[in-house]
Parts: sequence; C-alpha cells; structure tokens
Amino acid sequence: MSGNFSGALVLTDLNDYIQPSQACILPVPSARAPSGPASSSADDSGTARTEIRIDNTGSYHEVSLSDGSSTKLEEASITLNDCLACSGCITSAESVLITMQSHNELYSVLTENKKALQENRPHDIRTIVISLSPQSRASIAAKHSILPLQTHRRLTAFFKSLGCHYVFDTAFSRDFSLVECSREFVRRFKESQLASGSSSGVLPMLSSACPGWICYAEKTHGYIIPNIDTTKSPQQIMGSIVKDFFAERLGVPSNKIYHVSVMPCYDKKLEASREDFYSDVMRTRDVDCVITTGEVELLLKEQGITDLSLVPEVPLEPVFTKASQSPDGTLALLHSTEGSSSGGYLSYVLRYAAKELFGHILTPVDVAMGTNGVEIKPGRNLDFVEVCLNLPERGGVVLRFVAAYGFRNIQNLVRKVKPAAAGRTAGGAARRVRGSSSQSEFHFVEVMACPSGCINGGGQLKPESHTSSQLADENQAATNGVGASRSWVAHVEEVYRSVGTGEGGIQMPEENAAVVELYRAWLGGPDSTKARQMLHTQYRAIEKNDINPLAVKW
Repeated sequence: MSGNFSGALVLTDLNDYIQPSQACILPVPSARAPSGPASSSADDSGTARTEIRIDNTGSYHEVSLSDGSSTKLEEASITLNDCLACSGCITSAESVLITMQSHNELYSVLTENKKALQENRPHDIRTIVISLSPQSRASIAAKHSILPLQTHRRLTAFFKSLGCHYVFDTAFSRDFSLVECSREFVRRFKESQLASGSSSGVLPMLSSACPGWICYAEKTHGYIIPNIDTTKSPQQIMGSIVKDFFAERLGVPSNKIYHVSVMPCYDKKLEASREDFYSDVMRTRDVDCVITTGEVELLLKEQGITDLSLVPEVPLEPVFTKASQSPDGTLALLHSTEGSSSGGYLSYVLRYAAKELFGHILTPVDVAMGTNGVEIKPGRNLDFVEVCLNLPERGGVVLRFVAAYGFRNIQNLVRKVKPAAAGRTAGGAARRVRGSSSQSEFHFVEVMACPSGCINGGGQLKPESHTSSQLADENQAATNGVGASRSWVAHVEEVYRSVGTGEGGIQMPEENAAVVELYRAWLGGPDSTKARQMLHTQYRAIEKNDINPLAVKW
C-alpha cells in the first residue's frame, strides 16, 4: 500500500523523497516464566540472554541462547494515531495497519444497523452520512464515461441502497474553507505591514488543505508551522457541519452519526485521525471513516456493479450540496469552484486580497488567463507556477502567489521559507525567532503533496486499457512518483472542469446562499468564537526523538 500515500508521507530526505525511519519499531514484551536463582538463562548481570530470529513466515521469535527455547512475539499493531505521534517515518505502509479507515469498517456499521433494526433496537441505529469529494466524483465519472452530475446521483442511489442515509458534497464545505483562508490571509498581510513583530502576521501563508504536506511540515520542518493557514480542510469543515449543526438539526447526539468521507487521497485517513478532530466528551470523530475513490470502486464491484451507468439516478440531497435547480425547476445543476482542481485556493485568495487590500477587482478569468494586472510565470516544471498582481499605480508587483505541487517543489519551497534567524531546539524541532523574516518573497502558496494536485491523488482510479503510448507515459509517471499517466490525469481534470463550464457553472462562495445562512444561523457570524472553533484548527511541530533501533532491548 505504500504507493497509495503521497510521496511526502512515504519517503523523505533524499533529492526527491524522505527516507523512512527504522525508528518505527514497536517492541512488544513477552511474558517469561520466572527463573530460579541459579538459572543459566541469565548472564552475570541478571539479564536474560536472548536474540530475535525471523522464521520462514516472517514471524518474530525470541530465542534463549542458553536452552534454545523459543517464544513467538506478539505482532505489533501500529495505528494511525501511533503514526501521527511518531517522529520517525510519517507512514510506511508495510508497518501501518489501518484498522478503522476502510470500506470494511463501513460494512461493519451497516451490518450493525441492520441487526439493530431486526432486533427492534432503533436507539442503536446510527445515521450514516457520506461526504463525496468533487475530485473523487470526477475520477469515477471518467472511469465510467458518464457526467459528474450523473455520477453524483447514481452514487447517491448506490450508497442509499447499502443503507446509508445521506450523501453530501464537500464542494459545499470547501466554500467555507475558501472564505476563511482568504480572510486569514488579508489579516496576516495587514499585520505584516505594521512591522510590530507580531507572530500572527507571518508571511508567506501556506495553504493547509493537503494532509500529506501538513504531516511532513509538522514532523520535519517545525519552523514553518507559523506560516501555515489555520483553516480546516473541506473534509474537516464538513465534519464540523455534520457532527455539530446537522446532528442538532436531526435531534441526535453527534456519536449517533457515522460520517464517511470519500476522498482522492489516502493521506486524508491520517487527517481524520488527528486528535484535534476528536471529541473526548462525545467520544466521536468529526470524520469517522475515510474511504478512497478506489475503495468506492471496490464497493461497487463487491455489490456486482461493474458499470455505474446501469445504476438508477436519484435526486441530490437538498442540503450541503453545491447545486441548485435549473430555471425550469426540474434538474439540479452542480456548481464548481474557480481555479485549480485542488480547491482553487490561489485563485480565490488572490482575487479576494486584491479587492480587500487594493480595491482592484479581478475575475476568475483574469487569474486563469493573466489579464487585468495578473502575470503568470511558469516554473521549471508543470507543478510550479507563480501568479503575481502587478499594479503600476501602486509601485509594481503588490501580491506574489505560487502553486507548488509535488514533493520536489515542496522541498524547494521550505528552503525558501526558512527564516533567516531560526534555531534548533534540543529535541530537534526548529524554532522561529520572533520578528525574523523568511528568505521567501512570496505572499501565499497553494501547496499539494501530489504532482498535479488532488486530481492525481493516490486513491484515485487508474485507467484499465493501455495503448503503447499510454504505457510509456505511465512508466515515466511511475518513475517521477506520479500516481497515473499524464494523459489520464488530464482527462480526469477535463471531467472535473466540465462542471464549471456546464450549465451550473462556477459559483462564488459568497454567492452560496446556504453558506451565508449557515454563517448566520449556525456560527453567529464570520468572526464569532464558534466560527473560529468550527472552521479553524492548529498545527504543531513534533519533537524528534532519535532512536537507534539496533539498541532496542527486548
């Protein structure tokens, strides 16, 4: 499974990747029968003389050097929480056992619900909510050669046939993420101009929607934490909506809702497992389970469905879906978001900042085409691009934004953002000296761990048929650490963008009436304490404990 996680999570510290640490070892003590005073199984210091051996099946055995007796060691189960708490590798898939983040767990909850219904225990039935990401929807639509709207409707029908109750759309919660990210950037920019030394005005601001990037930053570059946007990702904002607002609307406690998100990336499983998104009071997570696009395809196949176009369509949910009715009132229209298929943060934040800071109105087309003062400067590779706002009347370039995708570009980014005066703590985590400035000239960076961004996440579907040119393309992609061939990724990207170019078109977050109403009715305004609690989080540098695995005593 190691190939399923983003490159930033699997390897580190080489030209392109991070080397997995062998400190990721969890020794399990085995019970030994007590020895007598004259036992020959101990040396002069009283320590048992044993060694670890591996049999043909890969099992570990502790063997006594004195009498040859062997004890099979218990298998160490490393959970996602162990992984997040460790400072060695970020995740090495051979050693991380994902026990609570799979489609089998969804099956388990569905089975429990059916059993509770049969035994007339309605109070034990959990409401199952599915949150579908637009990137996953595009990947499935491309695979089955149907439209994104048809895909959403048919997946809604499929999940409900299994026993799920609601199917929402994380493009809806992404509107909150875009608004909050933009507001935070403008606040930081204004504070940075005051030269007061306030740490809250740290620039450049780095986007936080990619969990692979966040894990890498927390565990290897602690000095960069102050630069990271505190806005929750669309997945986790939807978790807040479902477990807080929607639970109250249904009149059920949050732990009676089982929330599953469908994501293009395995790293999202790690994000959902963060302790920041767990309620000790209700003993529940904002997102209980994350399944990838590929796992949805597996669910379909396990139910005997190989062609999604044969599944009947049902209406979209009337709430928490970025959609509206057509003028004749008969057909729901999906809406898209401007900018990249990784959320459109660069485009929206740039336009918002241009208006709020300089009174300059930009359209999404201006940002995409480089007009009305916008300048687009391609980087050395397709996954790095600089977008600037040049206003001659303001003295030239006033905003400098960057999109950096893929681990190679992330490595270059963190070197540029490193503060001029940054020290090292005893534990190895870097600290930021108050008032220090970074070496970066950028103001905002949209960061994604996967090359080509979320549309090419490790959990996305891959094409089944291959021409000779496609095969060569995919071999090159594998060499570069890309999840799928460039041609296939481009096709999925086209399907994703078809929502924005179709009848529904692009809908600005501030034009989403449901989002505006939730700010009022649920959060009590955009600057309220509850808005901060529900829409923002915090990140922290993880102290590194250097362990020599060869020195571990068993």
